[in-house]
Amino acid sequence: MRDIDYLRLLSDSFPTKRSALAEVINLKAILSLPKGNEFFFSDIHGEYQSFRNLVRGASGVVIAKIRDSFEDEMSYEEQLSFANLIYYPDRTLTKLKRKKVLEPGTPSGDAWYRKTIERLIKFCRVADQKYTRSKVRKKLPDDYGYAIDELINADDSIDKAKYYAGFLDAIIEIQAADDFIITMCNLIHNLFIDKMHIIGDIFDRGPRADYVMDEIMKFSDVDIQWGNHDINWMSAAAGNEASIATVLRIATSYNSFDVLEDGYGINLRPLSMFAAEVYADDPCDCFKPHLLDSNKYDSVNPELVAKMYKAIAIIEFKLEGQLIKRHPEYELEGRLLLDKINIDKGTVTIDGNEYPMLDTNFPTIDWNDPYKLTDVEQELIDNLRYSFKHSERLQEHIRFLYSHGSTYKIYNNNLLFHGCIPMDENGDFHSWTVPEGEYSGKALMDYLNAKVIDAYFLRDDDPKKADSLDLMWYLWNGPVSPMFGRDRMAIFERIFLEDKSLSEELNNSYYEFSKQTEYCDNIFKEFGMDPERAHIINGHIPVQVKKGEKPVKADGKLYIIDGGLSKAYHETTGIAGYTLIFNSHHLALAEHKPYVAGEENSPDIHITEVMPARLRVCDTDSGNEIKSKIADLGELIECYNLGLIKEK
Repeated sequence: MRDIDYLRLLSDSFPTKRSALAEVINLKAILSLPKGNEFFFSDIHGEYQSFRNLVRGASGVVIAKIRDSFEDEMSYEEQLSFANLIYYPDRTLTKLKRKKVLEPGTPSGDAWYRKTIERLIKFCRVADQKYTRSKVRKKLPDDYGYAIDELINADDSIDKAKYYAGFLDAIIEIQAADDFIITMCNLIHNLFIDKMHIIGDIFDRGPRADYVMDEIMKFSDVDIQWGNHDINWMSAAAGNEASIATVLRIATSYNSFDVLEDGYGINLRPLSMFAAEVYADDPCDCFKPHLLDSNKYDSVNPELVAKMYKAIAIIEFKLEGQLIKRHPEYELEGRLLLDKINIDKGTVTIDGNEYPMLDTNFPTIDWNDPYKLTDVEQELIDNLRYSFKHSERLQEHIRFLYSHGSTYKIYNNNLLFHGCIPMDENGDFHSWTVPEGEYSGKALMDYLNAKVIDAYFLRDDDPKKADSLDLMWYLWNGPVSPMFGRDRMAIFERIFLEDKSLSEELNNSYYEFSKQTEYCDNIFKEFGMDPERAHIINGHIPVQVKKGEKPVKADGKLYIIDGGLSKAYHETTGIAGYTLIFNSHHLALAEHKPYVAGEENSPDIHITEVMPARLRVCDTDSGNEIKSKIADLGELIECYNLGLIKEK
């Protein structure tokens, strides 16, 4: 029997034998329900509109269920209109009113509201079939929760018909129909996605990673496996100067000023003034930004953006050089390139070979000490560090990444991580020696997880914090980083050298070995999983669909679900990313189309694996937790029977 003190604590929640028995009955009934829908997203990269569209449409599941549920009631056009209402209720209602399709306060307007709410009630019943009433209630808002609960659980008795009709009459009469419809649509979003997994890289490239975080934080059951871009932002928010410079270099290169200034309140005026002065007569041709998105709140002249891009890139190279010199164990001396520049010849020496540079105007570099910041650069980075550490909204988002994130997660026989489990050229787990010891495989992932936590939560005066914070920068771009998984980050080469073969980044051996079932099985055994039932799910490396590459590998044991949601990758992949959907019947991949506002662009869904039998809650990790609770309650009931614990 368990520790009697623990059972006494449990008795506070179930003070009588009868209450404990009632809970056992409830829990055993839950075990027989169908497994909830899990949705896996990866490499969102700030593409807020695309991500929101996928989440609100459950990656095509909502429109498919509408067609099944209303095939005999609605035309194809009506189905699309109803789907758009569910996706974007506030926007759709405004549009209908503007076009005079909906006129509140008129008989036709009241009829439209009644019909629409009745359809939403019917559709909620479709969406909540896998849940207990208590679980649905937890997803309901406080204000309209009672009314929605009554309506979606209404019976067919004649005696209650007027009661239910009275709800609709009151909603319309007091002009609360718009709010009620919006609330019901938001409930539907939450019902179709029971659990959300984000397999890394929420940040960078796209316009509004802050909006993506807001959308993710609306869901009650979500986990995140950190990607290298997430780690970079987490490091910057904790005050790592090299990471701050990297974040700003990427943001300026993709013209992403709204997320920095409007989203997180980062003051970029000092950087723009510094860049405009130092590079006043420099066209900065090597630093033209990618103009994939337009800034809505802070439009910056592209010529000035190029100067800002160059200014922060030089600062980044200096700060990275300082960090690499502090940590010889990182073995990144080959990335120290500023001191390899021959400014008189206009060349740089890499791996013993000399290459001409496309840009040799470096007014802020002291060639006697090329990695030293100027006084003005140091003042600039100090101000930026203050902005990052004191941005309330950024810190709120970063804390959420910590509270819901990790280097990897095992859930329902699936191993989730962003990049790779580092391997050597022989297919063995790469062993990395650090001051604390030697780590590989699962032990390496656990070690890095602890260090990431230390970097943010240790006190600034703790000597371990600085090293942990530097390690965060390494995880962004280090060869042994599971989040990065490449031999180097060749930013310098991409910017300054014409021969693009010099900027090639070689993938870790994991990406070849993991295509073979035996190596996947080795990974499953390393993490204590059953190779017969397990899957690996990761992103990071875009699947080049237009070249014939498939996202499912190793006879169905490996799913790489980075299909290029970011607009920067659409041309490379030929699609706009994937969602992996795991319901009670099957695993399926939703293949996204590029998002175009106002167009119907639901993903194409392809079933990849059918379950031998329909999965129930008892077959899941949540079911195992429930079984453990049932066992605890059984022991509590036995204590009541034996008189070891008195009923209250």
